[in-house]
Amino acid sequence: MSDPGTTETAAPSSEQTWQRLDGRAVHVAAVLGAGVAISAGVPTVFGIASGWSVLTALAWVVPAAVLLVAAAALLEYVRWRRTQYRVGVERAELHTGVLVLHRRSLKRERIRSVDLTANPLLRLFGLVAVKIGTGEHADAGEGTLTLSPVTRAEGERLRLELLPGQRGEADGTLAVLDPAWIRYAPISFLAPTLGLAAGGAAMQVSEWFTLQDELIHWVRDRFAGFPLVGAILVLVALLGVLGVIGSLGLFVEMWWNYRLDREPGTLRVRRGLFTTRSISIEERRLRGVDVVEPLGARLVGAARVDAIATGLVRQKEDEKTDHKVLLPPAPKEVADRIAAAVLREKVAPTAAAQLTPHPRAALGRRLRISLAMAVLPVAVLAVLGVWLTSVLIQLAVILAVLLLPAAILLARDSYRALGHGITGNYLVTRSGTIRRSTAALRRDGVLGWRVRQTVFQRRRGLATFSAITAAGSGAYSARDADATEGLDFARDAVPGLLEPFVEPG
Repeated sequence: MSDPGTTETAAPSSEQTWQRLDGRAVHVAAVLGAGVAISAGVPTVFGIASGWSVLTALAWVVPAAVLLVAAAALLEYVRWRRTQYRVGVERAELHTGVLVLHRRSLKRERIRSVDLTANPLLRLFGLVAVKIGTGEHADAGEGTLTLSPVTRAEGERLRLELLPGQRGEADGTLAVLDPAWIRYAPISFLAPTLGLAAGGAAMQVSEWFTLQDELIHWVRDRFAGFPLVGAILVLVALLGVLGVIGSLGLFVEMWWNYRLDREPGTLRVRRGLFTTRSISIEERRLRGVDVVEPLGARLVGAARVDAIATGLVRQKEDEKTDHKVLLPPAPKEVADRIAAAVLREKVAPTAAAQLTPHPRAALGRRLRISLAMAVLPVAVLAVLGVWLTSVLIQLAVILAVLLLPAAILLARDSYRALGHGITGNYLVTRSGTIRRSTAALRRDGVLGWRVRQTVFQRRRGLATFSAITAAGSGAYSARDADATEGLDFARDAVPGLLEPFVEPG
């Protein structure tokens, strides 16, 4: 029987020998199982002890915890024994499975990404997880091979072997983290979300320890004599403070030690405090950049830079990891400079393009939609207030005072953001207010055009023109553009592509 604490030495890929994952995977699984057992066992002990003695509760919980740790280690040992991988001249292959053996194989020529991640447990043992992807849609993971865990040295070897790039001199570091950028974290929409999550977590933990009623009574006593609206505002403020603290912590975790390097033929982003990530994007797959300005960041002159590239892994678990972000929220002038450096341009196309404004009819559409969205919750609260309590009517009035002016301001801001244009080898589109996006897409990366015109747009001579591409989100749109100007824009951006579908005159 092989010792799971040892790892077979990596052989040259030309020999195509099968190799195992690092045997310390069993140790990682045991530690992870112990963590789960403790986190689940502690509230269970308190729950059982409310009716029995603590010793009786421990007599039930401890054996179950030991069994859980042993089962986790055993299952991981079986997985380790049944998992092999090899990287040959033509293919990267992985054989794995506990009850059913899965055989997966990717052609070397189709591999687009090799990303390295290491959570705190893997870092403790000096290990990483390597995800090899083709960038294709794969609901069951057929487009990726995940090798977890291997040593950091093996992960780097696989990355260099599978993404060789163009050998030559690298340009070095393009950007590093400026600690001052952390000031942009609290003004994101993530802060209130984290605040609400903190409130929900407090309620859940109190329920585990059978203290939820006591917590509710304690909060009620603190606000005795307060008007209901005032108490709600104070609680919202407290959750806001918790959200700000959480957003600061999340920014540090995600972007600590951030650096963007240009290696031979590859852009590489490294970041992370507890969980480290290394994401590589081949430059030959790069089709442009997207300078994104969320509302809060834009108000203080900040933006981030996303890559528009083919081959980025498009699975649901990766959509939450910002794997396409080249630069976190930073001053706008820094974002423009990094966008230019990434594209090897003197000036970023997103900043240099003279964008064509859209007709005033587009403003009317945005005003109507925005006001409708603002009026709906106000109307619902007012109707419920007539049936239930006058407090809801008061809340509806407050909400109307806040939402209606905000809806008008956002609609006007959204209209001012609209624009499209062409600069050099790039077409540029801009839209959005909550999330303003200025995308520069290489004209030779456009595969086709989608022209969308609703009944309401047709009455006002508007249309939405979307450049279809295999990179990034798949389409970049000039929204509510003048129909004639949009056709001219599409034809000038990629001559000959749209003409067969346009009637003369």
